[in-house]
Amino acid sequence: MFDTLSDKLEGVFSKLRGRGRLTEEDVQAALREVRLVLLEADVNFKVVKDFTAAVRERALGQEVLKSLTPAQQVIKVVREEFGRIMGEGEDNGLDLAGRPPVPVILCGLQGAGKTTTCGKLARKLRKEKRNPLLVPADVYRPAAIEQLKTLGRQLDIEVFDTQPDQDPVKICQEAHRYAELNGFDTLILDTAGRLHIDQSLMEELHRIKEALDPREVLFVADAMTGQDAVNVARSFDEQLGLTGVVLTKLDGDARGGAALSIRAVTGKPIKLVGLGEKLDALEQFHADRMAQRILGMGDVLTLIEKAQSAVDEDKAAEMEKRMKKGGFSLEDFRDQLQMLKKMGSVDSLLKMVPGAGKAMKQMKNMQPPEKEMSKIEAIINSMTIKERHNHKILNGSRRLRIARGSGTSVQDVNQLLKRFVEAQKMMKKMQKMGPKGLKGMLGGGGFPM
Repeated sequence: MFDTLSDKLEGVFSKLRGRGRLTEEDVQAALREVRLVLLEADVNFKVVKDFTAAVRERALGQEVLKSLTPAQQVIKVVREEFGRIMGEGEDNGLDLAGRPPVPVILCGLQGAGKTTTCGKLARKLRKEKRNPLLVPADVYRPAAIEQLKTLGRQLDIEVFDTQPDQDPVKICQEAHRYAELNGFDTLILDTAGRLHIDQSLMEELHRIKEALDPREVLFVADAMTGQDAVNVARSFDEQLGLTGVVLTKLDGDARGGAALSIRAVTGKPIKLVGLGEKLDALEQFHADRMAQRILGMGDVLTLIEKAQSAVDEDKAAEMEKRMKKGGFSLEDFRDQLQMLKKMGSVDSLLKMVPGAGKAMKQMKNMQPPEKEMSKIEAIINSMTIKERHNHKILNGSRRLRIARGSGTSVQDVNQLLKRFVEAQKMMKKMQKMGPKGLKGMLGGGGFPM
């Protein structure tokens, strides 16, 4: 989402890096460019004004201009101010304390992604050892009820039985009683949306809020709508009293204005962000990490968290034992790739690696990593168990059979075996580094691609 913004900011800062010393004129010129870049990214005008004023005040201080690395100091100030306007240092976790079942209302305009976000949130909470009940309260769109029921079946999470002719407030009250009697600790309410704000929608949401006294009232905003999402969020907050914001479609090609403006304009924290269509693509929002991504500094902490959630501990321990004995096989190689795929798309992972952005641009004409990984899996799956455990028996005729079975060429098979031998050499080096080296390899998808 922030690729264009990151590129333009990098262009501004590269001019500063080329100077040994900075003058006030240099900083002022750079800030004028930053201001234009942010306005082009659809960031709220007042937010841009306050942001550039704060950066100017700090960047023109003596500790920056007289520093040995003034350009880096200016970038550091910009990163910190980005974090500040997005709510860095605030507690943006969901408040689910209280007597169960704890109600959580998701509201917003039609098309923002409320229903899908409900499913994603239910999946996330279940991974956190909670027992959520999904409640379809949008009776004006029967398709939304069916969509939530479909998501519930996919996730194996119960959905309260709702009919389109029922009153939304009664649905929520009955769902609350049902959850209380059946051991659910969280109630996730998918409320109705409109194409625009109207009074009847707000009155209905008010009645639901009064009936259930929810711990969280989350506004679901489509990040692709930019400044419009910020204005709508402000209206919802004024009339309903929000506790937080969920930004969806943050993986799209929007300019980033909503993510950078919504916290500063509404005063409400961004609590969650949707980063894709898959049901596991919902993450807690971290302002400091997002600021680093915008400035092309990567996001190593999120990358580590993804690795930890993707790794099967038992399988990793078993693989580690085999590796210590020198038994790293093509089957292990395939399993490692599958762990990597669970973490998300390779492109999204590379963006979290500091400095990987430039490398990605240089590789833009190469085959997408996902297709390459699928090809590798197909080749290994076309081998017999004996061949996977002992690649040295793969003679010419066997390689031809494997190529035909996987829909690839003998050249592709040869290339895979070459990479595998390189991976084996790397594993031997990691063994010399001890347990930390092996665990780092297993958790981070560090094989040559």
